Amino acid sequence: MSLRIGLISDTHGLLRPQALAWLQGSDYIVHGGDIGSQDILDQLAQIAPVTAVRGNNDRDGWAMQVPETDFLQVGELFIYALHDLALLDIDPAGAGVRVVVTGHSHKPLIEEREGVLYVNPGSAGPRRFTLPISAGELIVDGAQVSARIEHLVP
Repeated sequence: MSLRIGLISDTHGLLRPQALAWLQGSDYIVHGGDIGSQDILDQLAQIAPVTAVRGNNDRDGWAMQVPETDFLQVGELFIYALHDLALLDIDPAGAGVRVVVTGHSHKPLIEEREGVLYVNPGSAGPRRFTLPISAGELIVDGAQVSARIEHLVP
């Protein structure tokens, strides 16, 4: 049986209806930081268990309880989340991590390097420059994983 992990990042306090609709049916949700408010996490938690990391703009008191990095284990698969990929502080392959989820750049990315899948779902919050409004998903089936990015707003 496969599991769906909804991926979202850089909401900056804006949880669009399109993002909520996209995340429906997720078994887990990973938020890649720059959340914007505790309310965003509370709304996501109504859909599925949330793993969230603090972004560089998450500075208010509520955010101090949100870790800068976190692990999620789904079956045999380990996922590592952090906001800014440039601050990666582990060797993912050496640590047994199969997927690294990030945010920060607002640029959607799916890239595999040395057996590790790097996924940035892009920004689901306010539009930045001409970058897309997007979210993502991981489909996990045992030790197999695939990723996909969804553009939420034209």
